Amino acid sequence: MSAPDSNKESYKFKQYYVYLHPQRRIGSNLFLGIVFEHQRVFNLEYDRGRLFDKEDILGRNGYHISGLGLSFTFDTRNNAFSPSKGTMMQFWFDHFMPFMGSDYQYTSYTFDIRRFLRVYKDQILALQAYGLFTAGEVPLRSLAALGGANSMRGYYAGRFRDKNQGVLQAEYRVPVVGRIGVVGFAGIGNVGPELKDINFQCLKYSYGGGVRIALNKAEKLNLRLDYGLGQHSQGFYLQLGEAF
Repeated sequence: MSAPDSNKESYKFKQYYVYLHPQRRIGSNLFLGIVFEHQRVFNLEYDRGRLFDKEDILGRNGYHISGLGLSFTFDTRNNAFSPSKGTMMQFWFDHFMPFMGSDYQYTSYTFDIRRFLRVYKDQILALQAYGLFTAGEVPLRSLAALGGANSMRGYYAGRFRDKNQGVLQAEYRVPVVGRIGVVGFAGIGNVGPELKDINFQCLKYSYGGGVRIALNKAEKLNLRLDYGLGQHSQGFYLQLGEAF
């Protein structure tokens, strides 16, 4: 699924999705959480005999999955919506098992590390390292997906899919006047069937800029308008809250 741009497969589907992640403080800036995920994919339509069939993509005829896991979080950020300082480090795993009604048995492992630095006055440098790794029988919609509004902007969500993913991205945030600010961002990342395949060969990159409009200055909740560019790809994003 991390093949060149000429190897694309379009498909349609319907989905029920439930994701629960309650957390409890267990110490200073430390949190323990429980992760529950349930997904049903059905009415999946694609061109028979092409990429999905040739690569024997699991779940291409529809499926159920249910999984349970744990999360560990260290968080010193001064704001959840738009931090100006602090660090967030989160790791979680989710195990999908037949006795919970899952058609496939596999485990996903995710880490998300974010760092926020005040560079000059109210100008902020935001950094993120993100990885998603899976082991076992991973169906189509649970494969690591590169792209979207929050990661590697410039590629549509899921443009590249595989069992493993690694992404590094940075964003520089500058207030301009009143409620208005601007940002510039860039990212690099890759997907691959094995950990060794996430390397500098065929590395994907994206970059772009955007405008921020503060809807609630006290809570630092921003309206985000971003334009991102990738390799032979682009995207415009209108969202509430920062990308990370």
